[in-house]
Amino acid sequence: MNIKTKITKIHYDKQSKGILFDILKFASIFYWMGSSLRNMLYDKGFLKAHKVDAYVISVGNLTTGGVGKTPVVAEITKYLTEKGKKVAIVSRGYGGRLSNKKINLISDGEKTYYNASLAGDEPFWLAQNTNAVVITSKNRVKAAQYAIKEFGVTTIILDDGFQYRKLHRDMNIILSDSEKGFGNENLLPAGPLRETPESFKRVDRLVIVSKNINHERAEKIARIMGKKYNIKTLVCKTEPDCVYNIKTGEILKDGVKITALSGIGQPEQFYKFLNNFDIVETKTFDDHHKYTEDDIKNIHTPIVTTEKDAVKLVDFNFDNIYALKLKTSINVEDLLN
Repeated sequence: MNIKTKITKIHYDKQSKGILFDILKFASIFYWMGSSLRNMLYDKGFLKAHKVDAYVISVGNLTTGGVGKTPVVAEITKYLTEKGKKVAIVSRGYGGRLSNKKINLISDGEKTYYNASLAGDEPFWLAQNTNAVVITSKNRVKAAQYAIKEFGVTTIILDDGFQYRKLHRDMNIILSDSEKGFGNENLLPAGPLRETPESFKRVDRLVIVSKNINHERAEKIARIMGKKYNIKTLVCKTEPDCVYNIKTGEILKDGVKITALSGIGQPEQFYKFLNNFDIVETKTFDDHHKYTEDDIKNIHTPIVTTEKDAVKLVDFNFDNIYALKLKTSINVEDLLN
């Protein structure tokens, strides 16, 4: 188990203890000081957020990785596009090989210009699954301005933007995992929290992502959190749809022996979603893992992975790779109004 995996395990263990946890807990003090000072400077007006000539919606979270944000961004984008809005998704492009010091046009809404390795798996997936302009850049203010000037964009969706306070937003949406929640409720690096719960004062909408076929837990959490923080709270239901071959589209039948493979933030629920199959092995890589053919060349069963991982495997010369397609259900109209 590498150090990153050990730390992730600590993040979601409410009984965390030991020397490593103590070291991380001490380091969290400095993270808290830096985060709190920065937020205070924005809250008091010493630092100003840049306002652009478009409606800006931020979709983010309080914790690190694996909440299920990307499908929600896609659903919001599709809804707005159907309403006649010209939408751009602006992302930092984490995991991609393009320089994020530049403004990278991943898609103009019709054509995708880079593969997943260059663009990053999430921006590439969004480019493939929406009709939005998709841009990656570390400077998301300039990226938003570029989208408005070059494409006449009227709505900017700031992907993973809650902590990016340089760009003014008209609506802040954050997501929380129904199963993992806020983990051990410690700040980074001792826990998964990017900010303290005090930051809920900046939140306009809260979405509880239900990663379970039974949604009662998520609905209960949504009621509790909505009352606790006085925020409009909705449930996003995520359920397995089918498992398909990423080259041919063939549907894989239940009961088949498979190898489950993932490189995502929180893979446990992905594996649970495959309980209709006979999983002979699971291969878990770090989030945003850059795959090579050596990672999978000795696997002789069908390989089932996530759609996020599949975009990085589709160019490999293998015909036994399948992806789990998920159904994402959320009332976007209610969310945005």
